[in-house]
Amino acid sequence: MDVANFFLARHLARRGHEVHLVAHGVAEELSREPNVQVHRVPRPLEKHALGRPLLDVVGRTVGAKVAARGGRVLVNGGNCRFGDVCWVHYVHAAWAPPPSGNRMQVLRRAVQRKGALKAEHEVLSAARLVLANSERTKSELVVRLGLDASRVRVVYLGSEPERFSPPSEKERQAARAQLALPSGARVVAFIGAFGDRRKGFDTLYEAWKRLCASPDFNGVLLAAGAGAELEGWKARAREEGLEGRVRLLGYHADVAGLLAAADALVAPSRYEAFGVAVLEALCRGRPAWVSRAAGVSERYPAALAELLLPDADDAADLAGRLRGWYEAPDRHREAIVSLSEALRGYTWDDMAREIADLLEGEAGR
Repeated sequence: MDVANFFLARHLARRGHEVHLVAHGVAEELSREPNVQVHRVPRPLEKHALGRPLLDVVGRTVGAKVAARGGRVLVNGGNCRFGDVCWVHYVHAAWAPPPSGNRMQVLRRAVQRKGALKAEHEVLSAARLVLANSERTKSELVVRLGLDASRVRVVYLGSEPERFSPPSEKERQAARAQLALPSGARVVAFIGAFGDRRKGFDTLYEAWKRLCASPDFNGVLLAAGAGAELEGWKARAREEGLEGRVRLLGYHADVAGLLAAADALVAPSRYEAFGVAVLEALCRGRPAWVSRAAGVSERYPAALAELLLPDADDAADLAGRLRGWYEAPDRHREAIVSLSEALRGYTWDDMAREIADLLEGEAGR
C-alpha cells in the first residue's frame, strides 16, 4: 500500500474502527495494529495486470461483508468495482500515453488501457462519494467522466514533517557525500518513473543540455526512477557527453536523502493528478518547478508563480528559468520558507482525519 493509504488506514484503526485491508502488500507496522485485518491478494508473476482481477474479486467479497454490517467500503480508482467510496489518485481518461515499443507491447498496453478506462468509468459512476486529491483531479472527473460535482470532494495529500523538513547543513553535506557529488556543484533533482514521457524528463534533459553548453554552468542533474526508458536515457547521456552532468540513479529508496542533497527539484509533468515528490521537496525547503497543470501547483502562493511551468514541452523556457535561479539562488527563499512551513503543518494524519470525518458524516445521513 502507498503512503496515503497507509496513513488513512492507521488513522481509522487508531480512531477505533475495525479496518479491513485488501491489498497485494501491507506494511508490517500496519498489519500489527489491533483493529486491522489484512486480506492479502496474490499478484501472479508480480504483474499488475494479472493481479488486478484478483484484487477486484477479493475486494468485492470482503466489501460486501463489511457493507452488510453497516461499514463503509473505500476503493482506490478502478481497482475494485464496489459502489461506495472511491479515492482517486490518477485519472486514466486524462492521459493517453503515446504508443511506444514493439508491436506486441503497443497492443498489450492498448488492451490494458481499455480495461483501465472501463473499470474507472464503472466504479466512479456507481460511487456514492468520490475523493479527489486536487481541484485538477475533480475537474477531470466532472468534465471527462461526467460525474456530478456535488459527489466529488477534494482532500489534498498530506506531508510527513518527521522525514521531510529542511535539513541541517551537516545532514546536507552527509547526503551529498553519500551520493559522491562534486563540491560546489548546484544539484537539481528529478523524481519519477521512466515508463513513458508523462513525467517530462525529456523536456528537463533538453533544458539541462542547453545549460551545460555554457562553460560557467556547474550543475548536476540527479534523476531517480525506474522504467522501460531508463537505459535509453543512460545511453544518450553517455553518447552526448553528459554522463557526469546527468546521473540516472534508477530506483532510489531514500527520497528524503536525495532531497537533502539537492538544491532544487524540477517536475515538468505532462499530466500529474497531484505530485507527492514536489510536495516533499517543498517541505524540505527546496524550490520546485512544476507544471502549472499539476494538482500540487494549487498549493503554490502567487509569490511563487515563477516556479509554475506553463508548457511542459518548452525546454527553452525551463532552461531560462533554471538559469535565472542559478544566477540568483536565494531569490525565492522567503516565499519557499513560508510555503514549506505551511505544507508541513498539514500532515498525513490531518488528511486522514479529514477523510474519516467525511466518511462518518456520510454514514450518519
